[in-house]
Amino acid sequence: MKKAIGLVEIKSIPIGIETADEMLKAANVELIMANPICPGKYMILITGDVGAVKSSVESGRKVASIFLVESHVINNIHEDVLVSLTGFTEIDNVKSIGAIETISALTAIKAGDIAVKSSNVKLIEIRIAKGLGGKGFLVLTGEVSAVKSAVKSCLNELGESGSIISTSVVSSPHKSLIEKLR
Repeated sequence: MKKAIGLVEIKSIPIGIETADEMLKAANVELIMANPICPGKYMILITGDVGAVKSSVESGRKVASIFLVESHVINNIHEDVLVSLTGFTEIDNVKSIGAIETISALTAIKAGDIAVKSSNVKLIEIRIAKGLGGKGFLVLTGEVSAVKSAVKSCLNELGESGSIISTSVVSSPHKSLIEKLR
């Protein structure tokens, strides 16, 4: 696992494609995701060593210019975050689930990292902006107290800025609901 991820969100698809190319040329980073997201935005997600990721994101910010919506670098990213973004995490013995809805795709990724670093929880999924009107959400599982603690940590770090729209914790979820989360 690399040490950092960089995220850039742009409000122009053509400029997003150009920005992704320049970010890859600017530093030794790996492209994880570069695609359109709702509503008419473009998201770029890269990974690599901290210095390279910072350099690449800075290059992206310059190219995006007035089309930049948001950018962020997360150092020492938890390995579960990328897994939950790029695929589905298998879950067993679900005692509770927590869900957090965020105002932006990037905030959902930040919230996922905060959640798994703050409590003994497992990310099930982080979904970003596709069909969500530019928003994001994450679903996590663990013991009820751990899930509540993770949700509270996210609210403490991101809630004041208005980045979190809503949260929920469900203890002892119904078997049918768990099956649909897989």
